[in-house]
Order: sequence, then structure tokens, then C-alpha cells
Amino acid sequence: MRGIDPETGEYLGQSRSAKRREALDVLELCEVLVAMSRTQLSKLPIPDDLMPVIEDTQRIKSHIAHKRQLAFLAKQMRRLDDEVIDRLRDALDEDGEAARLEAAQLHRVEQWRERLLDENDDALTELLSLYPQADRQSLRTLVRNTLEERKRNKPPRAFRELFRELRTLLASDTDDGSQTEDDDGDQEFDAHDNDQA
Repeated sequence: MRGIDPETGEYLGQSRSAKRREALDVLELCEVLVAMSRTQLSKLPIPDDLMPVIEDTQRIKSHIAHKRQLAFLAKQMRRLDDEVIDRLRDALDEDGEAARLEAAQLHRVEQWRERLLDENDDALTELLSLYPQADRQSLRTLVRNTLEERKRNKPPRAFRELFRELRTLLASDTDDGSQTEDDDGDQEFDAHDNDQA
């Protein structure tokens, strides 16, 4: 029970519903953080003792274990001062910049995956010219396996693996270079798409 202030008649403390809403808000924040790359996380005001918990959560792939670890991360975050969580939210909500950049990055990865599957060798050659550090053999194998999966109506295992490989590759571009290089890559890619349309 929260109790009632005898002088004012107002409730003391938060209601159970308010606490639950607050806990769910923190859980949503955790999900956003776990979905971000290491580079994006490094730009946020995350306390040092929280980073290992976020990284552990990102590593766990089993659905149930991941959900449990996410709940643990949320519990750790609820122990932080409100101002620390508010600073994190402000950094993420700054005109939705972090979310916009993440969405743009995922969109680029998706475009490259579709191009590799549709154009195969031409797209792979272009990708390798932009990212010479890419593993040609691995990408070629993943494209071949994905096309085979589609043909046989198998679960999209290689399809997802190709996405992860491309995401890591394109993230290395933003890790190594500046944002303007990333933007130039988007413009170059968009121009190529317009030529094809």
C-alpha cells in the first residue's frame, strides 16, 4: 500500500501501474540499446559498469536466455539515478538522430543483400571495390546458400547470416571513417539505384 498523506489526502509514492509503466519504459530502452552497434553505444553516456551487461545481452542468441538477460539489464538500469536514464534518453531522442542513423544503416544493409541476390557477381564486384576488406569467398557462399534456400523453401538461415555479415562489413565503414564518408556511400548507392530504375 502506498498510504495517504493525512494532511493533504494525496497518495504517497507511485501507484503499482505507474511503477509497471516505468519498468516497461526502461525495458524498451534496454531493447534499443541492445540493438545498437558498439560504435553507436560508445557515443552514448552509458555508465562503464553497464556496458558489459549490454554486451553480454547482445551475445546471447537463445530466445529465452536473451529475454532473461534483457530483464536483468533492465533491472540494473532501474537501479541507476533518474538523471542518468534521462541523459541516455535525451542522447537517443536528439531529433531521433541515433534511431535515424540506425534505420538508414539497416536499410543500406538490406539494399546490399537484395542487390547481391538479384545481381550476384556485378553487385559483389561493386561491394568489394567499396569494401576491399570484405571476405569474397564467404559472401559468395552466403549468396549461393541463400538462393538455394529460396529455391527449396528452406528456413532463411543463410539469408539472415548474409544480413549479419553485411551489417558487420558496413558498420566497419562507419567505425573507420567519418559520417560524411557514410553519407557519400549512401548517395553513390542511391544514384546506382536510380540508374537501374
